Amino acid sequence: MSSEIEALIGDVQHNCHIADARHGTDYGLCTYLMKMREFYRWEMGLGHAQRLDKDAIGDWLSEREAVWEGLEEADYRPLRIAGEAHDPFDVEPINRALREYQLVYSGGLGQSGRAQFFLAELLDYEQGEDGFELWVGQREIARGLHAPPAMTRGRTIYLRRESLRQFLWEKYESWLWSRPDNAMGRALACYPFEQDVELALDRMTADEMPVIRAHEVGEYRAGRMLGPAWEELLLSVLGTPAELMLRAVRDHLADCLETLPMLLQGGSQASVHTFIGNLGNMRKSIFPALSSAYEAWMMGEQRALKELPSKAAAHWQDVAEQALALARESPSQTAANAARLIEANHY
Repeated sequence: MSSEIEALIGDVQHNCHIADARHGTDYGLCTYLMKMREFYRWEMGLGHAQRLDKDAIGDWLSEREAVWEGLEEADYRPLRIAGEAHDPFDVEPINRALREYQLVYSGGLGQSGRAQFFLAELLDYEQGEDGFELWVGQREIARGLHAPPAMTRGRTIYLRRESLRQFLWEKYESWLWSRPDNAMGRALACYPFEQDVELALDRMTADEMPVIRAHEVGEYRAGRMLGPAWEELLLSVLGTPAELMLRAVRDHLADCLETLPMLLQGGSQASVHTFIGNLGNMRKSIFPALSSAYEAWMMGEQRALKELPSKAAAHWQDVAEQALALARESPSQTAANAARLIEANHY
């Protein structure tokens, strides 16, 4: 690896440290400690079947928190490639410059305005017929504590294979606490976790990569339907319950446009279970028809689930457009109006 790329990795990781210093404590204590333990595993290159040394993790945690001290107000570093400095949020020219190194980079703001950066080895690149670019990363060489498996920024989609594998491992570990008979448990039962954790994770990751691709393509399509005003709407309600509700509406629209049709046409049963098992409480609460259709599907009645996406897509698009209209009419009441609208329009 060239000294230039080593310096780039250091700068991206430094920016990740700044983002973590600002947002690491956004999590509850138990979630924070779990994520830090898994961040340690990633940083040390340890497999998921390996037992972690509690004392070593404790020492590392203290050292990492010490690194974060004083970084909360620090400026993000520019990224230098081929002698040119780039703003770390100016991702398109950065990725053009990184193509010859077979690397992919992302920098942007996620939920609650949390900055996210990563640098990974490039696995694949795709240009969609309707204008999106899709970058697939595999082994990650710089990342932060928060590592979403996929994200869409404008017309650019990022899939992170290693982060997806990590996400699935965390789901498995969480399920192990009480082994509930739920959708995630049914999904995990389709893979040999009891015999070979690494093999099970490899297989499950391979099955879920097309699913997260479909969701992000759905996000892109939903973004084109709703226009740039949608991102402005989200920025205006950052940190409020309305932000979570509006994100859930767009997620449902994306899934009804792409993910569910893909799963019902050719996805595995395991992926259907995983999809339902990954729904958060907000998404489940505003879309009870999805849970009902899944329960019917479990009993062998598939019609409700097959008919759901087209009907629900129209509903969620209408709710999103109403939220945009309310924001234009009463900007100062955007959060309250959006929350009331969504509460009154469960599906």
